[in-house]
Amino acid sequence: MFPSPRRLVLPMLFATAGLTGLAGCAATPPSPAAYSVVTLQPTGGNSTAGMLWLAQQGSQVLLRGEITGLKPGQAHGFHVHEKGDCSSGDGVSAGGHLNPDGKPHGAPGAAHHAGDLPSLQADAAGRAQVRVLVEGTVLGSGPADFAGKGLIVHASPDDYTTQPTGNSGARIACGVISTRSGQDASGRVVRYPAR
Repeated sequence: MFPSPRRLVLPMLFATAGLTGLAGCAATPPSPAAYSVVTLQPTGGNSTAGMLWLAQQGSQVLLRGEITGLKPGQAHGFHVHEKGDCSSGDGVSAGGHLNPDGKPHGAPGAAHHAGDLPSLQADAAGRAQVRVLVEGTVLGSGPADFAGKGLIVHASPDDYTTQPTGNSGARIACGVISTRSGQDASGRVVRYPAR
């Protein structure tokens, strides 16, 4: 008797997945067709800075990059704000959290502002590696669009309870999320990172 097609397919899938995994070690993953870039600059008296890329993945946005100059070992509030304006020197010109639907401030996974992101966690050197998928936000699709908005890093952890800000403290870094794919807000071309 011949083995069922299902018995033949599964070993082939595992073998193919193994080869694909090995090939992925040597190959660079393709960059997304469209992505936004944000360069975070320190607000007055602070040293927090970084660069992040935002790419569409279905109905989610992938944020990835690195932020430095954080308080070592501490969590920091991290939000998309309603205005792409960092001109005030203290980040206040970026306005409040992006919240076109009028929801309460909260943790991702619960009712929350469109701009409420998972908190950053600094390592012992004050660096945070960012790689997070954000549900329910879409680049280029309307009032919840991240492009053209401000990205803010706060001095304190977000308690996800205090309205409307999460008691995250002062704004220690501010950046404008680009509206042109592959460029930062100043128009400088920035390649999507290989890893």
